[in-house]
Amino acid sequence: MQISLTTPGLLFPAISLLLLAYTNRFFALAALIRNLSSSGKPIDSEQIKNLRQRIKIIRRMQEAGVISFAICVISMIFIYLGLFDIGSMVFGVSLLFLLYSLILSVVEIRISVDALNIHLKELSND
Repeated sequence: MQISLTTPGLLFPAISLLLLAYTNRFFALAALIRNLSSSGKPIDSEQIKNLRQRIKIIRRMQEAGVISFAICVISMIFIYLGLFDIGSMVFGVSLLFLLYSLILSVVEIRISVDALNIHLKELSND
């Protein structure tokens, strides 16, 4: 299969928007952690474990997104140089990193829902 320069170029806006969304999730989580630490209330160890796990996953999401973006650029370079087969394979690797990033996003969303359930459980105990 031979692809043109425009095929990997289509991923640029998608990956950029994903990275923006991931960064927003990170900032929201950072604000939550800062609010929790400044509140002076004791924080449940289950909640701390959940927050740490989410931070690690968001970092991996961002890394996979950036790697996908970089590999996409490399595939465009190969295609520009006329190395279409190599460019196609490299583009495929870029798509795999993007898929990995999206899967991590779903995992992080599930953990976030678990965190909300922990919070609701604490509220119902009060």
